[in-house]
Amino acid sequence: MQLAAASLGNSGFNMFTFGLMLFDNFFVASEKIFLVLKNINFLLFMVTQLGMGSAVETLCGQAHGAHRYEMLGVYLQRSTVVLFLTGLPMTLLFIFSKPLLTSLGEPADVASMASIFVYGMIPMIFAYAVNFPIQKFLQSQSIVTPSAYISAATLVIHIFLSWLAVFKLGWGLLGLSVIHSLSWWIIVLAQVLYIKVSPRCRRTWTGFSWKAFDGLWDFFRLSAASAVMLCLESWYAQILVLLAGLLKNPERALDSLAICMSISAISFMVSVGFNAAASVRVSNELGAGNPRSAAFSTAVTTGVSFLLSLFEAVLILSWRNVISYLFTDSPAVAEAVAELTPYLAITIVLNGVQPVLSGVAVGCGWQAFVAYVNIGCYYIVGIPIGYVLGFTYDMGAKGIWTGMIAGTLMQTIILLIVTFRTDWDKEVEKASRRLDQWEDTQAPLLKQ
Repeated sequence: MQLAAASLGNSGFNMFTFGLMLFDNFFVASEKIFLVLKNINFLLFMVTQLGMGSAVETLCGQAHGAHRYEMLGVYLQRSTVVLFLTGLPMTLLFIFSKPLLTSLGEPADVASMASIFVYGMIPMIFAYAVNFPIQKFLQSQSIVTPSAYISAATLVIHIFLSWLAVFKLGWGLLGLSVIHSLSWWIIVLAQVLYIKVSPRCRRTWTGFSWKAFDGLWDFFRLSAASAVMLCLESWYAQILVLLAGLLKNPERALDSLAICMSISAISFMVSVGFNAAASVRVSNELGAGNPRSAAFSTAVTTGVSFLLSLFEAVLILSWRNVISYLFTDSPAVAEAVAELTPYLAITIVLNGVQPVLSGVAVGCGWQAFVAYVNIGCYYIVGIPIGYVLGFTYDMGAKGIWTGMIAGTLMQTIILLIVTFRTDWDKEVEKASRRLDQWEDTQAPLLKQ
């Protein structure tokens, strides 16, 4: 029940925060501009702050399991400092977004309008820098429903303020992006207030500490490993979409891939909830010195997520001829989506297992290892296979998607083997040693 509650809470939080960007589409006049903005936001979300913030997930989870409650607040502050520093170069990229977008081939009018929106998103960089450590801080204590409620309330406020800014006050794109940043800061401030007043955080938040500034370089290195792990996963699908744009009939291929990936993304949100639940549960049990419980939690979470994804895949297959009409009214695109549906179903099943195993890896502190696995599976196996099948064998979008499946399948098999062969007693020892090293700031964090 605890795993189910954690999964639902995290899935709800992700759904509501995903909605903040999704609803902006209704207020942006140009679909092309919205796609550029969505990609910028996606890269910011996945590549920097979310990736860098996932390192604290390992440490907070293991510290909570080991009853070193006071260290959770220190890790929260330390991660926030690192993410704030990481946000500084991101700010420069946002300031010079117009020439950067132009150099990447975007039309001048699109680059100009997108850059206006991006300027208003600069405060959001630092909202992310606070939000993601807070999210992991709360998740490690199995506190997830407050964040979901806060995000749901903020989404309602966001929609109203966006409508007011665009249609009543005439603030345009800049006003829309400022409201977007404001919405994220509302989430941050509400969560900070919850931590301050909630009795559930009394032992883990003891106030600001100068320890937050100790060992920042080592913390950055661990955070960077987490960021690389997530970056390689998130860029993988984007590269395959770029390849689809080079096919003989790119519009049909891109439209069908976009619909299938949208469906996959919705399904993936559920798996992300299980990812967080697995990470929290495994890290807690390792920190508490319970190797068997960690192994059992891994098996249960993976099994439940797999069965749920299997059910989703069956539904998708049964609706293969009609589901595309939720996104398009083109019979040609609907036919292409129906042809891709079996590949989509396989992807959904794999996405029911792979994110959970990645969550287990984060709970154990295997981020660097998974980054190497991602390089090999996605970029040495998946993309080349997709290119060869899509272009050399003229399979088009089916060939490109087959390459994506091949890379994900190989990664899933490797993680399954590694997880199955894990010596959980040794993982408990590593967790204890890792926490001892963090409390002794003179000891190197990454020493094995």
